[in-house]
Amino acid sequence: MAMSNDDKLVYMVNQIARNFGAMAHDHAVEAVTDHLVHFWDPRMKARIVTLAAERPGELLPVSAASVDQLAAGLEPPPQTRATAFAAVDEPGGSDAG
Repeated sequence: MAMSNDDKLVYMVNQIARNFGAMAHDHAVEAVTDHLVHFWDPRMKARIVTLAAERPGELLPVSAASVDQLAAGLEPPPQTRATAFAAVDEPGGSDAG
């Protein structure tokens, strides 16, 4: 069965969190938040905040903490060179395509 768009967003944020899994929890949370802020389309960000409230058990702990930061409007400083590069307003900075 095909995944819904909501299922894909949950999968994606958890996949990003798994990619930062070797980091300490707090650093991983900031790295995921940094990624969401810089690479996710505003509609994706708004929807994952809603999904976190509707489907809390589906988010990994790092994902949930990151989405909480996103919902609170927190924007950590760049955590990777990729997000520092995206800060120069280059086109194509969204995971949406």
